[in-house]
Amino acid sequence: MHELGVVMEVVRVVEEFVRENDVEEVDTVVLQVGELSSMIPKYIYDVYPAAVDGTMLEKTKLDIEIIPGNGRCGNCETIFSVLQNHATCPNCQSTQFELLSGREFYIKEIVCY
Repeated sequence: MHELGVVMEVVRVVEEFVRENDVEEVDTVVLQVGELSSMIPKYIYDVYPAAVDGTMLEKTKLDIEIIPGNGRCGNCETIFSVLQNHATCPNCQSTQFELLSGREFYIKEIVCY
């Protein structure tokens, strides 16, 4: 499970932002996670308390937004959900596609008081 290491890095980045911007208190950290990324939201939620324990983010909440895994068919240009359609274009049945989204992992927002 690599989520703990990644979430600890998120904590480090957020703490650095807080210090550099003289933020008094953080309420929520909002992450965006692509549904095709290697990060599993349930595990991120599970490790977050351990990652923030003893830090200035200890009392913060975590919110995760899922970015859908969308692809564009290389044959007919249809944009479709890669997971829902099992990596096959629902229009022409081609399996040739360009991945448009779904592998992201971002700190979207730091909600402060």
